[in-house]
Amino acid sequence: MSTLIVLLLFLVSCTMLVISGILLLKAITKISAFLRLSAFITGFTILAIATSLPELFVGISSALNKNSILSLGTVIGSNIADLTLVAGIAILFSGGIKIPRKHIKHDVLLMIGIAILPIILSYLGNQLSAIDGVILLIIFIIYWKHLITKTRNHKLKENISKIASICYTFLFVASLAGLYFSAESTVKHATELSIILGLPLILTGLFFLAVGTSLPELIFETTAMVKGLPEFALGDIVGSVVTNSTLVLGITAIIHPIENTGILFLTASGFMILATILFATFIDANNKLTKAEGITLIMFYVLFTIVEFVVKGVI
Repeated sequence: MSTLIVLLLFLVSCTMLVISGILLLKAITKISAFLRLSAFITGFTILAIATSLPELFVGISSALNKNSILSLGTVIGSNIADLTLVAGIAILFSGGIKIPRKHIKHDVLLMIGIAILPIILSYLGNQLSAIDGVILLIIFIIYWKHLITKTRNHKLKENISKIASICYTFLFVASLAGLYFSAESTVKHATELSIILGLPLILTGLFFLAVGTSLPELIFETTAMVKGLPEFALGDIVGSVVTNSTLVLGITAIIHPIENTGILFLTASGFMILATILFATFIDANNKLTKAEGITLIMFYVLFTIVEFVVKGVI
């Protein structure tokens, strides 16, 4: 199969992954409104998990194909993209956003520790083992239980009829199936593309898959910020990073261990730690994220891209 055909199939698979993620996001939002779940729970848990489902399905598919390193690259790349590129673009489109609540700063600081944990675990044993995966899943459960129990007010105001909720439930199931098959196809063609181009699987995950699976977050967070709903957007950023670092890597590691892969992993890990600290610093310093800070976050992602390709020797 020619490089062009593989590239086209990869792009089609990514497109279907994004479309499935967007439809799933819409379905879950409507179902949450019908069930009268709180805005906080929806923004910080359900939407964050929903926008992380592409990464989860990529992780499951890569683990089943014994290519777990793809998932590790995708998660690290997605976290960096969410905290810099996605957040930066959303801030620029909204013209800067106010930090709505003090507890968000606490959640962002907690996010740093959780995001760094799988990196520490992978260095302790030179891989993320099944036991590490269980540890990450336990942390995921504890974290989300903490979020759900601490805030139970501010119900979503949108009225959804019973018939509409049934339709959105069918959309949810169809979108879930679409995510699974498009993720499987994306992993397959990304692996083929990396072989053709002579790129390591982790580099493929860090950029090709990471940007593709981060598009649902970009669409949702930009829309939320433009509509004046910064709590949803910030909650999705924090929640997505936590979900990627615990649920996604946890399930993937349980299915198949994720190996620590040397210098590319080291530099990417370093950039992810710096990205979380930079984002947290901006959140903690003021009660507003400015355009200048948005540009800084985007430039950080550009720097990350250049350094990773220089380390590989592609540039």
